[in-house]
Amino acid sequence: MIKIENLSKTYKLDNGEEIQGLKNINLEVKDGEILGIIGRSGSGKTSLLRILRGVESFDEGKITLGSSSKESEFEKKLEVAHDSSKYYQTQLKKETAIHLQRSFGLWPETALENVIRKLFGAKYGDEASTDFEYAYDQFGDEAKKILSLVGLEDKIDHFAPVLSGGEKQRLIMARQLAKKPKVLLLDEPATMACPRTKQSILDSVKRINEELGITVVLVSHLPEVHKYLADRLVLLEDGEIKEIGDVDKVANDFLKDIVPEIAIDDLEKDKEETVLEKLEDEKIIKAEDIEKRFYLLKGGEVLEIEDINLVIDKKDIVTLLGPSGAGKTILLRMIGGLEHPDKGKVLFKLEENENSNGNNKNHEKDIWVNISEPGINRMKIRRKIGIMHQEFALSHYATIRDQLAVKLGFKNQYVVDEARKKAKELELGDELLDALYQLTDLPEQEAKARLEKIGLLPDILEELFPKFPEKAVKKEIKPLFDGLNLPLDILNRKSYELSGGQKVRAMLALALSSKPDILLLDEPFGDLDPLTLRIVSNSIKNINKEFETTIIMVSHNIDFIKELSKRAIFMDNGKIIDDGNPDKIANDFVNFCNADYLY
Repeated sequence: MIKIENLSKTYKLDNGEEIQGLKNINLEVKDGEILGIIGRSGSGKTSLLRILRGVESFDEGKITLGSSSKESEFEKKLEVAHDSSKYYQTQLKKETAIHLQRSFGLWPETALENVIRKLFGAKYGDEASTDFEYAYDQFGDEAKKILSLVGLEDKIDHFAPVLSGGEKQRLIMARQLAKKPKVLLLDEPATMACPRTKQSILDSVKRINEELGITVVLVSHLPEVHKYLADRLVLLEDGEIKEIGDVDKVANDFLKDIVPEIAIDDLEKDKEETVLEKLEDEKIIKAEDIEKRFYLLKGGEVLEIEDINLVIDKKDIVTLLGPSGAGKTILLRMIGGLEHPDKGKVLFKLEENENSNGNNKNHEKDIWVNISEPGINRMKIRRKIGIMHQEFALSHYATIRDQLAVKLGFKNQYVVDEARKKAKELELGDELLDALYQLTDLPEQEAKARLEKIGLLPDILEELFPKFPEKAVKKEIKPLFDGLNLPLDILNRKSYELSGGQKVRAMLALALSSKPDILLLDEPFGDLDPLTLRIVSNSIKNINKEFETTIIMVSHNIDFIKELSKRAIFMDNGKIIDDGNPDKIANDFVNFCNADYLY
């Protein structure tokens, strides 16, 4: 079906440096098979997939699409060489469809209308001009069959923007199938999903392959995904094919180089004991009687969070787990003060007599600060919190060094006192200053949107919270980069010059750069391969031990949860179902999800 011959690709960075992404790739993909591709972050997996899609050029070699059968040899249908015109790349796009990682581009319409639009566009060239008056009659039945194929037959009339993450992933897949591709290219299609959702996505891929006979090229760094789906597996390493063949053997060979796990010294995993019974631990966060309700203009109440009561200990590593839509991210955002509960409160302990430089703390009188109440005390709490969002995004144009300088400026030990002085010059009150400081913890686009609502430009944040000196960034960040296995030379690169795994670790470095007392992580590590994830896991353990950092995270990665957590909290439908031993709760969660691919 596909022949790749002597394919090579070199990337040129803005500073003139060259990185060879793919080196002399020779590969054949058979008609109707599912070919898996695995490898570490930066090994060239996504580059190869984008080249097969026809959206990225290459320097040497050629790609041939054709067909074969028992009666005939391979018959060439389309050949694209490194020096072919754009016409041939356009033809390659017509033969293939791709589902990219972290991609959620959907129309704000029903699931059925989204697929009808794609069917209309595939036939007439422009889905934006879809005339639904007759498109329903022409494409409605076919769209319903496609939605049934990906397991969304009961979501036909549901509004796409309010589908769960996994449902959106399957709807995107349905839209790609509407193009009637010969080859479906999947780039980490289920990485960010919970086990139950991931199982649905993987089963959809199986049905697509078996019922439509579509050839699938699947990129994933998860061995269990390939073992469940793939017919053969390719191992990429530093842009070269290291091994190809039996799925189990190649997957196991890939994991041979994983570094040993670092144990957490004070980890309590006695099945009869829960962490809540360790009353001698220092309590630093309390969530009391939290309630939060979400509504849609159409459909009424969709999520009700209620009866949430939590106590978090200093140095704890707590994981929130549960199915998609359980309320995990909302609870994490309420703990971080980015969302406010309808009822109840989240309290943080603060040393009242703490010096402005954060040293020589006086514990004679501690106070508890409500993270929903504006003021200078909340700024002092927020200065000590690092947040990494699920839908994180590095700035596209700024270097990593510049972004670290900004983050260190937001969180440095003098920031509260210095910002108050500047705010007085600008005639800004403490509550407005605190509201502006809150924006520094939000994703960039969300922060800009909130500034626009109150008629302010992003420059106000730079004026109140100046950057850390760029020349001092390297010295400040080196120990952290060493712990995350990040080379210092990426400091002068921009986000689009980094691999997916480097982006994740660079974003984690931003969250950790100020050595926060509390770190909130919302499923940020789904893009990491198991080898890199182990390095990050060990780094987080060291940070937790060395700096006594309290960590609260949302994760769906079962092995990661068991390896890193000291405590797990199982949520479903906005309620806490269980709280305690990570191994037990993680295993219960897998059974709850009926996740066959994990067995």
